Amino acid sequence: MIGMAGLFSGLSSNIYFPSLDAISRDLNVSLEAVSLTITSYLIIQGISPLFWGPLSDTIGRRPVYIASFSVYIVANFILSFSPNFSVFLIARGLQSAGSASTVSIVRNFSIAIGPVLGGLLANFLGFRSIFVFLTILSGLVLVILLVYLPETLRRIAGNGTLRLSGVYQPFIRRFTKDPEYMEDPGGRPEVPKVTLKTFAAPIKLLAEKDIIALLVSGGMVYTIWSMLVASTTGIFKERFGLNELMLGFAFLPNGFGTIVGSYVAGKIMARDFVRFEQLYLETHPGAPAPSKSKKAFASDFPIEHARLRSIPWITLIFVVSTATYGFTVLPVDQLPPQAANPAWIALPLFLQFLIAATSNAVFAINTTLVSDLCPGKGASSTAVNNLVRCSMGAVGVGVVESMLAHVGRAGTFVALALLVVAMSAIYAVEWYWGMQWRQQREMKKNALDTEKV
Repeated sequence: MIGMAGLFSGLSSNIYFPSLDAISRDLNVSLEAVSLTITSYLIIQGISPLFWGPLSDTIGRRPVYIASFSVYIVANFILSFSPNFSVFLIARGLQSAGSASTVSIVRNFSIAIGPVLGGLLANFLGFRSIFVFLTILSGLVLVILLVYLPETLRRIAGNGTLRLSGVYQPFIRRFTKDPEYMEDPGGRPEVPKVTLKTFAAPIKLLAEKDIIALLVSGGMVYTIWSMLVASTTGIFKERFGLNELMLGFAFLPNGFGTIVGSYVAGKIMARDFVRFEQLYLETHPGAPAPSKSKKAFASDFPIEHARLRSIPWITLIFVVSTATYGFTVLPVDQLPPQAANPAWIALPLFLQFLIAATSNAVFAINTTLVSDLCPGKGASSTAVNNLVRCSMGAVGVGVVESMLAHVGRAGTFVALALLVVAMSAIYAVEWYWGMQWRQQREMKKNALDTEKV
């Protein structure tokens, strides 16, 4: 059920990309203005987990899912008939807020199918049918969650053997007998108070030099990928004359790239970790294997090297693909005659696949390393990671149409590629000084723990 609910975050952000041009015509605004709806979506997507996460850890998972899905359904309903751009923009932000609590491992799959589905709906039924579809689908999922999803927060539900009541009890349990193994809850621990400090806790991680460096470098790659995706509709419609249906299919290489990139990154990280673990055990006889540790890695284990070992060649592919991409989508009047053949669309689509794969690989590696550097703070590291990448992505998407208009397509993507080259120095800094910063943070934490005792 949670996996099904998790489809909506990636689906909502990508399903209407093929319809950006149709939306601009219907609402009588420029394509640059429509791009602001992507910007608002990303901003809210970055901020919302700072709100939903702490709430789910205090009042419970089920109430948060019900509340967020209710917001999501209302937003899609408004989007389906929004009379003007202002209402559309606000509703798009609400849609992002409602879907932000449903991110899951199936997100990459929804990124792949979303534009295709959106293209089909927009081409045959108009772009507003996209939001009607999302309203109906999310409504059905909400009903399923209300009927079958129990509370899972351990403080409230124990290990699944405590009887639930009120909002924590799925509706199906009200008409069936509880299993015999279930017990009365007795005295539950008092619900922690939700304060401003609770929501601000993840922000403290931004004060750590190594963590902010990784977040910014990974966020830059994510931003450029978002800029490419957001500009695809306008570029491909002008360059290749695609309608909404074909635009939806044109997003497939990008979607498959996100899936492949995340999968390959997992394999690469596993291989690199084993290599550095073996080297560590050879030089530290008798030391426990880092892979067996349930807590933080040993302070002298080079986790930074283990995670970043393959970053250079992945980044190189990303940079070359990005710099080349702009030249493959030049306006028709700037092309040599032989390049005007429609079959040339295969080249930018292939580059989109490479850019999506490498950017998601970089982001997966960064995310994993940030999580490694924040043992016991997985939720906070995920929230702050999401905040930085979405905020940077929002800025990039907000300016991409202006850059394309003033610098040109080739100039824009070459400039973005060079920016990544400059930002790559951050990985060198992390490689050489990351362990030292981590050790200093651990010493400071140990000193504070000693003082408390």
